[in-house]
Amino acid sequence: MEERYESDGVQGTLHRPERPNGHGIVLTHGAGSNSQAPLLVQLARGFEEQGYSVLRYDLPFRILRPRGSPVPAHSARDRDGVRQAVSVMRDVVSGSVVAGGHSYGGRQTAMAAAETPGLVQSLVLFSYPLHPPSKPQQLRTSFFGDLRTPALFVHGTRDPFGSIEELRLHLALIPAPTDVLAVEGAGHDLKRAPSLLGEILDRMLF
Repeated sequence: MEERYESDGVQGTLHRPERPNGHGIVLTHGAGSNSQAPLLVQLARGFEEQGYSVLRYDLPFRILRPRGSPVPAHSARDRDGVRQAVSVMRDVVSGSVVAGGHSYGGRQTAMAAAETPGLVQSLVLFSYPLHPPSKPQQLRTSFFGDLRTPALFVHGTRDPFGSIEELRLHLALIPAPTDVLAVEGAGHDLKRAPSLLGEILDRMLF
């Protein structure tokens, strides 16, 4: 069952499964999207069918502006939004909470976990933006050494924001268990990810 959620500074859609397994997942979007992104909708419905309570939610920058990209100087506010969404889910489930996001949303989710040890049991990050396209020197890995939350990275083999090889190389900086699920032929939009839901669930590290 899907219901609109809007409270405590969090807005999005809450998915409540018919047969809950006691665990929850929070999912958020990339820089140019919102919680209605088809990727998030398909993933959330798939997780719900497997018994997970799911909150797919808008980051604060998107709540403030329905269009446009996030402002880097205000990214800490988006990480606060991640923490608020996790808090909402902790009131819904009694078991583990997994935090995930696509691209920018995944990056802010991982950074929030690094800043707040124990925030969630694990992460599932879709198309982590390792660096801007064609700018491999501009790495977004400065916090990796502080990330102590197990993380599954779901990544396309044709993602211009970082190759599978680059990703695996830099994940060695993370002092926690990590795994990479390579999606053959997929780009940054990762449209095929929902078809791999079973494998994602099998490899989520919690």
